[in-house]
Amino acid sequence: MKELLDAIKAEIEVFSKNAEAQLVKGNKAAGTRARKAALNLSKMMKDFRKVSMDASR
Repeated sequence: MKELLDAIKAEIEVFSKNAEAQLVKGNKAAGTRARKAALNLSKMMKDFRKVSMDASR
């Protein structure tokens, strides 16, 4: 679970950096990377939910 949490934190950093670049600088490629990171985060959060539920049983 620790590894998953670390991966989520790293992906949040990637998303934040790229979303900021799109917003501030109008960088379209950064927007694409931010959307990809958001999709990855969605998948990771589902995995986290499964792992968390198993750990609490």
